[in-house]
Amino acid sequence: MGDIMKTKMPKGKAKGGWIKDAIKKPGSLRKSLGIKEGNTIPASKLAKAANAPGKLGQRARLAETLKGFKHG
Repeated sequence: MGDIMKTKMPKGKAKGGWIKDAIKKPGSLRKSLGIKEGNTIPASKLAKAANAPGKLGQRARLAETLKGFKHG
């Protein structure tokens, strides 16, 4: 039964690390939304940006996903 689980893992890439690969330009979402550095992005602006097409929408959707990962 242990052999089945081994085949599900992709070879050559370590488990995890996708977040580091996904964030290519830190701060670009904040800059495109016109929010000053050090301030949090309001949830309403983030939700509106998540519906936008292109890179802005992609970055906003990723931010919403990462927001859910936050621990206490």
